[in-house]
Amino acid sequence: MGSYDEADSGNIVVINDYEDSQPATPPMEQPKVVGAAAAQAPIISSYNDKIRPLLDVIDRLRLLMVMKEGIQLPTIVVVGDQSSGKSSVLESLAGVNLPRSQGICTRVPLIIRLQNHASPRPELYLEYNGKMVPVEEPQIATAINNATDEVAGPGKSISNIPLTLVVRKEGVPDLTMVDLPGITRVPVHGQPDNIYEQIRDIIMQYITPKESIILNVLSATVDFSTCESIRMSQQVDKNGERTLAVITKVDRAPEGLVDKVTADDVNIGLGYVCVRNRIGDESYEEARKEEARLFETNAHLSCIDKSIVGVHVLAQKLVQIQSKAIAKCLPEIVKNISAKLDANVSELEKMPKALTSIADATQAMMRIIQAAKESLKKLLWRGEFDEYPEDNTKHGTARFVEMLNRFSDELHNCEESNLSKDFLTEEIKVLEDVKGIELPNFLPYEAFLRILRRKVERISYLPIKFTEKYWDYVDDVVMSVLTRHSEMYYHLKVAAKGAAHNLVQKLRE
Repeated sequence: MGSYDEADSGNIVVINDYEDSQPATPPMEQPKVVGAAAAQAPIISSYNDKIRPLLDVIDRLRLLMVMKEGIQLPTIVVVGDQSSGKSSVLESLAGVNLPRSQGICTRVPLIIRLQNHASPRPELYLEYNGKMVPVEEPQIATAINNATDEVAGPGKSISNIPLTLVVRKEGVPDLTMVDLPGITRVPVHGQPDNIYEQIRDIIMQYITPKESIILNVLSATVDFSTCESIRMSQQVDKNGERTLAVITKVDRAPEGLVDKVTADDVNIGLGYVCVRNRIGDESYEEARKEEARLFETNAHLSCIDKSIVGVHVLAQKLVQIQSKAIAKCLPEIVKNISAKLDANVSELEKMPKALTSIADATQAMMRIIQAAKESLKKLLWRGEFDEYPEDNTKHGTARFVEMLNRFSDELHNCEESNLSKDFLTEEIKVLEDVKGIELPNFLPYEAFLRILRRKVERISYLPIKFTEKYWDYVDDVVMSVLTRHSEMYYHLKVAAKGAAHNLVQKLRE
């Protein structure tokens, strides 16, 4: 694999090869190591110095929102059924307290960026809604809840707008993870009836891309095959090639756990890691000591291979998996970004030059008018539709025929054209009224004029209605054609459309 760094120019370049398969120090061979930070020291010295530049690149690309452009980034996505222990696992990795509550405590995607920091004083801040808010470590859970309320609204509804928590702390592994809402099927008071569908859609959005690494958190107290998170991950990763399972609450159901993780009935391709999370008011150092003691002394848990137990083993596995995913995906990401950049540059090159004088504007205007005239001749006269092959509303000659046919039908179907109703009674009455001394077989001019005037008055609204529809259509076509040809020149477009509309109105009158 190749490791990547960022040059001063911001381009991503290959620096050298590195081995990402260094043997992990067996967890139980470190009896003098105390605390989460100390237990993770080998991870930091072996990997963090090489991974940090890679992870910085990915984090910067995420901040640039390249995913909205369809460019997927390698991401560790944390999923699990409600109350499976997701938040506890993340707390153990980050060494900070996350929100805890009954029901759904994660209501928005929470991007957690962990950075090993040499300073003994941690630096924590939240990024959301375009702002960065520094947070003191004891208030981190409250700050996340407040930010969640601002993004998703108060109550228990969820949102797809992410928050980002940055933790720069000594001893933490360099990781970026996305914590998603826990899966629940039954809505509680204050939640919408389709809460399961909303959570499912968010999870599927994050785990579907092949670049995503799925961290599936499972409780040892349940049958893995019945977990909804397993079902979802299997939909997008049938062979488990990018799925890692974390087994929590091992102290509650130690019997048979070794068989469950070795049988692998649910296709966890990246393997299992069994952990004991912090309980009650335990410090993180105390929790790690208790975890080591539990897996060493418990009759059932001590049978589990030491290479798959412990939070520090989980951190090491995640760092290794993350480094491989980034190294694998980065060349394709660079390729996709270059393709997007080339496409945008090509579009920019099509933009017209700036108009710096009246002469430039006049020339541009004449070109627009000439091009629009030629388009209108094609559409309204010659019946050539190559400029609008799919938009048949602009095929003028065909639309004119339709309007004339409708006009003809209206004339023939109007009341005056109904020959079966009071045939000639009105004409006979008029003739009787003008009867006088006259030559036989000659219709008096006055009688003819009265009959004709009445007929015309009764159908006069039809040609007026037809003419209005005709000019409405012509006005619409002219405006559309002018807009298309003057799109690059906003001020000319406005002036041209105004002048053309006035011209059409005069012709209409």
